Amino acid sequence: MTFSLIPLLPLMIVAATLVVSMVTISVHRCHRLTFCLTLTGILAALAGLAAVIPLIPAQVGLLFLFDGFALFFSALMLAAGFLVTVLSYDYLQGRSTAPEEFYLLLLGALLGAVALIGSRHFVSFFLSLEVLSVSLYPLIAYLRARPSHTEAGIKYLIVSGTSSAFLLYGMAIIYGLTGTMDFTLLGPRMSGLADGRLAATAGMVFLLTGIGFKLGVVPFHMWAPDVYVGAPAPVTAFIATISKGAVFALFLRYFTDVGPGNHPRLLLVFTVIAIASMAAGNLLALFQRNIKRLLAYSSIAHFGYLLVAFMATGPYRVAAVAYYLVAYFVTTLGAFGVVTLLSTKESDADAIEEYEGLFPRRPWLAGTFTLMLLSLAGMPLTAGFIGKAYIVLAGVGSALWLPVIVLIVTSTIGLFYYLRVIAALYKDTRPGPAIAPAAPLKARAVMVLLFILLVWWGVYPGALVTLINRITLAP
Repeated sequence: MTFSLIPLLPLMIVAATLVVSMVTISVHRCHRLTFCLTLTGILAALAGLAAVIPLIPAQVGLLFLFDGFALFFSALMLAAGFLVTVLSYDYLQGRSTAPEEFYLLLLGALLGAVALIGSRHFVSFFLSLEVLSVSLYPLIAYLRARPSHTEAGIKYLIVSGTSSAFLLYGMAIIYGLTGTMDFTLLGPRMSGLADGRLAATAGMVFLLTGIGFKLGVVPFHMWAPDVYVGAPAPVTAFIATISKGAVFALFLRYFTDVGPGNHPRLLLVFTVIAIASMAAGNLLALFQRNIKRLLAYSSIAHFGYLLVAFMATGPYRVAAVAYYLVAYFVTTLGAFGVVTLLSTKESDADAIEEYEGLFPRRPWLAGTFTLMLLSLAGMPLTAGFIGKAYIVLAGVGSALWLPVIVLIVTSTIGLFYYLRVIAALYKDTRPGPAIAPAAPLKARAVMVLLFILLVWWGVYPGALVTLINRITLAP
C-alpha cells in the first residue's frame, strides 16, 4: 500500500467548501450563491475521486483506508448529496428566513458520511459518525416554525445519543480484550483469544445495537417513522439514503475485516434481525395513510433485504449490496423528490389523499412516482427488480433459505401498499386537492435523470454490474 494525503482530497474539498460558504454567509447572505457554492464543492469532490483511483488501495495513517470499496460508495454518497442539494433549493424558498445555513449542515453531514466509508479504525469510525449525526439534528429541526420538525429533531437526538453510548461501550470492551482499534487487526486477535470469547461477543452485540439504531432495523426502528414524518422532505431523503447507506457500508467493511466466523452466534442474530425487519416493515406499512411514514416502514424492510446479502458468503455478496444500494438510492431519492415537489409552504405532501387524481393534473410526476413505487416493490424492468434478484442469488448461493423465503413472501405483501398509492394517483377526483405550483426546471431535471437511471439499470443492468465488478469492491 502507498501512503499519501491525496486520498483525502474529496474530504478536504467538502470541508473547504463548508468553510468558504460559512465565510461567504458572514459577509453577504445570498441563498443562490450559497447553493451554487455547495453544488460546485460537491462536483469538485466527485472530480477529486479521479485523483484517488491511481493510488488505491491507499492507507492514510491508522484511521482511513481508501480502496475500490471506499471509492465506489464515496461517489454514490456525493452524487446523492448533489441531488438532495438541488431538490432543497426551491423547497427552502419561502419556508425559511435563513436558508443559507441549511447547506452548511448538509455539507457537514456529507463530510461525515464520506469519512465514515473510508474508516478502518474505531476512532475515525466514531468521529465520522458523530460529524454525520451532529449535522442531522439541526437539519431535521431546521424549519422551527413547525412543531413537528422540532419534535423529530429531539427524538433523533435522543436516539442518536443512545446509539453512540452503545457503540462506545462495545468499542471499549473489544479494545480491552484485543488491545487494538484497527479493523484489520481485530479479526486475527479475536481468533486468538483463549479466554473472553463471551465478552467479545457481548462487545460485538453492543456495536450491533448502536449500528442497528442508525440503520433503523428491527427492533431499533421505532424512531424512523416519526423522524421521517417530522423532518423536511429533502432531509428525509438524505437520512433514508446517504445516512443509512454510509452506515451500512461501514457495517459491511467492519464485519468483513473482523470476520463473522469469529462470532458464529451473531449470524443467528443477523438472521433474526433481517427476518423481523422484512416482516415488520412490510406489515406495518400496510396500515399507513401517510406517505412519508409508509416510506419509513418500507425503508426498514429494504435494509432487512440488504442484511440477507450481508450474511451471504459467496462471490455475489458485495456486488449484491452495492447494486441494491444504488437501486435503492435512485428509487428513494425519486420517491422523496416527488414528495418534495408536491409539498406546499404550509406543510409537506404527507397524506395519500393529497396524491389522489395526480395523473390528470401532473402526468409526468405521477408517472415518475409510479415507476419509483414499482421499483421499491421489485417489479421487472426496474432497477429494484435487478437488485432483489441479486440478493436472492447471493442468499441462495449461501444456502440462506429461510431469509430468502421471507424476502420473497414479504416483497409480495409489500406490493399491496405500493399499488394502493399508485391507485390513488390515477383516481378520478374533480376538482382534486390543491397541490404545489409547477416544479422548477432544475428539480424536473433531477427527476428526469432518476427516471432514466431507474429504467436504464432495470432494462440494461450490464453497465452498472460491469462497473461494480471492475472496481475492487471487496473491503
